[in-house]
Amino acid sequence: MSQQHPIIAVTGSSGSGLSTIRHAFKFIFERLNIKPAIVHGDGFRRYSDRQFAALLEESRGSGSKVSWFGPECNHFPELESFFRTYGECGSGVVRQYAHTAEHGEALGVQPGEFTPWSPLQPGSDLLFYEGQHGGLVANTWTRRKASCQFPPEIDRRAGRQGIDVAQHVDLLIGVAPAINLEWIQKIHRDCKKGTCTPEESVETILRRMDDYIHYIVPQFGLTDINIQRMPLVDTSDPFIARDVPLADESLCVIHFRDRERHDFPDFLERIPGAYMSRPTTMVVPNNNLRLALGVICAPILAKFMEARSGS
Repeated sequence: MSQQHPIIAVTGSSGSGLSTIRHAFKFIFERLNIKPAIVHGDGFRRYSDRQFAALLEESRGSGSKVSWFGPECNHFPELESFFRTYGECGSGVVRQYAHTAEHGEALGVQPGEFTPWSPLQPGSDLLFYEGQHGGLVANTWTRRKASCQFPPEIDRRAGRQGIDVAQHVDLLIGVAPAINLEWIQKIHRDCKKGTCTPEESVETILRRMDDYIHYIVPQFGLTDINIQRMPLVDTSDPFIARDVPLADESLCVIHFRDRERHDFPDFLERIPGAYMSRPTTMVVPNNNLRLALGVICAPILAKFMEARSGS
């Protein structure tokens, strides 16, 4: 952690709603006149889309399972090194992943490919990371099936040494919708993008479940704030849902790890419809989530900037 170069990380599964939180924070940054360095976790993937497709085809033949959640397909040591370096000097080496043809054209690479590794642009006030591993702690990877073999460099550089990304983060936020809702969102997002059929999307959910349990879920036990969207409509069978529940058809359950860090009476006064279900848990109408994030997080960011200017 660093007073001079604070780090905010928003972590969660793909399809959980990370981009919604990112947009809310952009509004907070503008209001507080904060210049963030925004980094996406996709840039720390190990493989391009083409390479991953080949790896996936090979794994199907061998019976092993690979996913974007696990160590085989990510640069975990590089991610931790980047967080550490940013905290020390406000910079670090990153690259960008082209999500679409339009994005690739802007970056000068093909969609599904990466830009070269390069130093982060200087002059940022803080780092804002959005991705799947912002709170990753993986001391060993022995949880994996014994039949699964890692490339030697992965086993040597991360599995034996241990990875602790979370230790470098000043504000860690987890996004974890009710699991059926998360699956509905992923299936509909994939189909809307035209990247796969509903059946293929379900296959992906099943294939990555082991990595989800071991590398995504444990992060939510380390977060400072967890945001969990809960539907108010029937999602009991997510694989036949015709649409994603609307914003006004859900509530957000917000859990706080440290009660002393927050002014709950002020929150309840300023966020319409909010109430405390437990001493450290607030329930907010989903339509008011952006407002709630501003009320909750703006004071924390203001303190970061005060400490930064005073250090």
